[in-house]
Amino acid sequence: MFLRHRVEVMTDLAADVEPEIPGKPTSASRTTLSHIMTHNDTNLLGTVHGGVIMKLVDDAAGAVAGRHSGGPAVTASMDEMVFLEPVRVGDLVHVKAQVNWTGRTSMEVGVRVLAERWNESAPPTQVGSAYLVFAAVDSDGRPRRVPPVIPEADRDRRRYQEAQIRRTHRLARRRAIRELREKRAAEGFED
Repeated sequence: MFLRHRVEVMTDLAADVEPEIPGKPTSASRTTLSHIMTHNDTNLLGTVHGGVIMKLVDDAAGAVAGRHSGGPAVTASMDEMVFLEPVRVGDLVHVKAQVNWTGRTSMEVGVRVLAERWNESAPPTQVGSAYLVFAAVDSDGRPRRVPPVIPEADRDRRRYQEAQIRRTHRLARRRAIRELREKRAAEGFED
């Protein structure tokens, strides 16, 4: 009798546990998007507009997130978009992206932006970097599970650990802001 009860309880618990999704190696979804910059991409200073670079970053990261998750993924946040050097008209820009970390339904994608002159053979220079968080969604826009990422090289393992630190900081920052707003609201301040 006890054994039968235990089996029924375990069966009920098993129904609540989602099946394991097989992991994917970092290299499975890594991608590079390349684009030559033209006069249409410039800002008032004559260099490439930061928003143009940010769109390329989001496009490459979105492709990686969709590949890794096996379906649609939407941008949830962009962290630490850093512009290191200006990009000029005639530069060939390479946007390299990969999944650094995965949670249950979200993933962090790391992006490096490189530029080289279209007509020179000098090596590309890193001109920017960013970290984006994507949420995988189903056809109704609800979150769906993503496969775990499997870091392959030491560099991938380092990126995975750094991504966990960034996630901890993002969550702590959100919590601190929410608590401050709640406190201000309780004190009668309207923001």
